[in-house]
Amino acid sequence: MKTLLKTIGIVSTLIGSSFLFQNCSEKESIPEGIIPPTDSVSSKIEIKNFSIEAQIHTSPDSTVTMQGEGFLQSDTVALISETAANNTYALPLASVTKQSADIVMPKNIVSDTYQLWLKRETDSCRLGKTTLIIENAVDLNIPDIAGMTLKGVVYCENKPLPNVVVSDGYNVVQTDEQGRYYIQSDKKSGFVFISVPGNYEVAIKDNNQPVFFYRLAKDDSVEQHDFELTATDNTNHVLLALADMHLANRNNDLSQFKLRFLPDLNTTVEKYRSEGKKVYGLTLGDMTWDQYWYSNRYDLSKYLITIKSVDLPIFNCTGNHDNNPYCADDWQAEQAYKDIIGPTYYSFNLGNAHYIVLDNIQYINTGASQGTIGKRNYNKKLTEDQLNWLKKDLATVTDKNAPLFVAMHAQLYANPTSLPQKNTISMSGGSTLVNYLKEFTNAHIITGHTHINYTIEPSDQLIEHNIAAVCATWWWTGKNGYANNHICKDGSPGGYKIFTINDNDVKWLYKGIKEEESKQFRSYDLNQCHITAEAFAPESTEAEMGAYSDTYGTKNNKNEILVNVWGYDPEWKVEMTENGKPLEVTRVVAKDPLHIISYEAKRLNVGATPTADFVSCATAHMFKATASNATSTIEIKVTDRFGNTYSETMNRPKSLSCSMK
Repeated sequence: MKTLLKTIGIVSTLIGSSFLFQNCSEKESIPEGIIPPTDSVSSKIEIKNFSIEAQIHTSPDSTVTMQGEGFLQSDTVALISETAANNTYALPLASVTKQSADIVMPKNIVSDTYQLWLKRETDSCRLGKTTLIIENAVDLNIPDIAGMTLKGVVYCENKPLPNVVVSDGYNVVQTDEQGRYYIQSDKKSGFVFISVPGNYEVAIKDNNQPVFFYRLAKDDSVEQHDFELTATDNTNHVLLALADMHLANRNNDLSQFKLRFLPDLNTTVEKYRSEGKKVYGLTLGDMTWDQYWYSNRYDLSKYLITIKSVDLPIFNCTGNHDNNPYCADDWQAEQAYKDIIGPTYYSFNLGNAHYIVLDNIQYINTGASQGTIGKRNYNKKLTEDQLNWLKKDLATVTDKNAPLFVAMHAQLYANPTSLPQKNTISMSGGSTLVNYLKEFTNAHIITGHTHINYTIEPSDQLIEHNIAAVCATWWWTGKNGYANNHICKDGSPGGYKIFTINDNDVKWLYKGIKEEESKQFRSYDLNQCHITAEAFAPESTEAEMGAYSDTYGTKNNKNEILVNVWGYDPEWKVEMTENGKPLEVTRVVAKDPLHIISYEAKRLNVGATPTADFVSCATAHMFKATASNATSTIEIKVTDRFGNTYSETMNRPKSLSCSMK
């Protein structure tokens, strides 16, 4: 907003008008300590035909134009309150013309009557005075309250925002009608953070890091931290869930990340933005790899540099590999994450959806000391302090039917590797978490850690999305000289999950890196899936290959079709037909043959033993049917829970190779 003041002449008929004016050459008593006094009582500054309205209605960050001739761009104008001795503002001129000069009202300006003084180098003169009526102003000068060590104001466009949740990680409070909050805090967490309300955003630093927190001093002083928000409509938004990047400056990971993942992610962001949606990112931990923080000089600070090129607000979640490997204590080990990235647990809102980020890793790291990496062992656990905070945070969510997302690194429910599927909680504190979520009808758990995809739906009100990894099999299969593909342990392509949220409606799908969104499964002609050393690891032996080839080590002539549907949940449907005739489709637990030849076979072929954590794992998102012969064409149709269909005409025989689709 810009307040424009009219130029007037200096004539006696203007006495008593709504303008105050003065030629800046008369003798004045200059306020000591406000503007340095001149050598002479009479100022040498000449501002001709100066005028200003006696009363101005304005607001913080608004521009006020003063009329007058003789202003210089280097001049400074001081506003000196006539009622409060300490209420003074020194304002540089924002712009200057021959007839006027602009000043911008400071953010903390308050309504008052002000003397206006002009300062030029060591010279000063009084211009006049005016009364400022500050509209929609936020008063940042809030008093202390006994016992309260944290205070502040939450505001947007200079208007206070009430009912905004603010926390120090232990206490959870809400702002009052003036946007003020007070917390009696011991500052143990080291942070005060805001649960960004829906349809608002905070500032972004380094292209993509939301500034929703302040770091605290380690003392009992009273600190004031204010949060300025920007209004935006994010009711219709997209969340990109990014699990397990494992950047470590090894296996060509940085080049794969930059050449495969980043272009894919940016294309996805542009796609949804072009549809009018706001897009946000949320990592699910293990952005780095603790074992290589020091030896490869790649830690969390390097991750922030690597991800900086993504034009996307990214919220972060910590994982077991994001802890300092020189520390054998959970609190000490996570300090590096806090110093570099921010709080390990917090919440925020996008549109109607409430998001909670938790730290469910208790880092033990037996044997670690400064300069020595320990065992890097850990527990999957939600601490009591965190559960207590969570309960308080959930209590602030008034709409129990709105989407609720709880994000954490390690899975809540174990991978179902037997049928019928069992829903087994695999985390300490998990039962308490599930109990806390019972009153919410649209709750989602989003996790990573496993490097595979699976979905657990223990009730019609709760679903867990365990999401496969951005790094797939720790960047191994795409390493130079290997399989030249990007595949996870369960056969899913390395990728991320896309959640689209509009009001209370939530939809999702898993997107493989460098794959179309329509690519939701892969099919195998099991007659052609005979995995031998001769075929896939000629530098190894049949005995070595046989230890990893699973059932595919034996030739299969049963005319069976295997389909791997990585996004599958019980609401999906898998159909196969042969010459128009439906085949009986059975859900099975199996390993993915493409992953075996892309990782285990490639490692054996260079004389290395496959790492146990990286080898193919059994998955229950497999489906099998038997055809009548070995060469018939099979039509495959997969329908997801939202009615979207994905299909393939499978021409047989279909060979097994690292380049297959």
